[in-house]
Amino acid sequence: MTQYMQSVRFGRRTGLRPMVTRQSGAGLIEVLVAVLVLSVGFIGIAALQSRSLSINNGAMVRSMATVATYSILDAMRADLPNAVGGSYNTTVTANACPSASGSLANAQLSQWCNTELSPLGVSASTTGTILCSAATGTPTAYCKITVQFSDSRTGLSGSAAQTVVTQAML
Repeated sequence: MTQYMQSVRFGRRTGLRPMVTRQSGAGLIEVLVAVLVLSVGFIGIAALQSRSLSINNGAMVRSMATVATYSILDAMRADLPNAVGGSYNTTVTANACPSASGSLANAQLSQWCNTELSPLGVSASTTGTILCSAATGTPTAYCKITVQFSDSRTGLSGSAAQTVVTQAML
């Protein structure tokens, strides 16, 4: 090996100057570009997480509306003669729940409004409609439960009004 090669290889300082200088480390611009790319990536991940939480909230509210329809159906099965007779046929609004006085049907509707519909949003747009008609020749009824609520919390474009309909035979 020549002396020049040895001085470059072993890092000795000599009077010889290498023909090609090698860069060691990263330059400031490269570091800034890397930080910029990472920042854009992290902002994208944060936006994705925010959107995911919003959509999951909407799915939870729709599940709660479905549970509300099954809840009143179970209450009507426990009070079958009044359900077949049409005592439950009404529309309740979450911001003006009916009183619990009077019949068992009124008590069930009041409890349904306060415990099942109110968590969907205490507003005039949150309603629960019950429509039962007696099945001819049987002691049962066909019932249609409709729950309407606002799903504006999800932030999705389009209509915020959501409707969940459950049909069942008591």
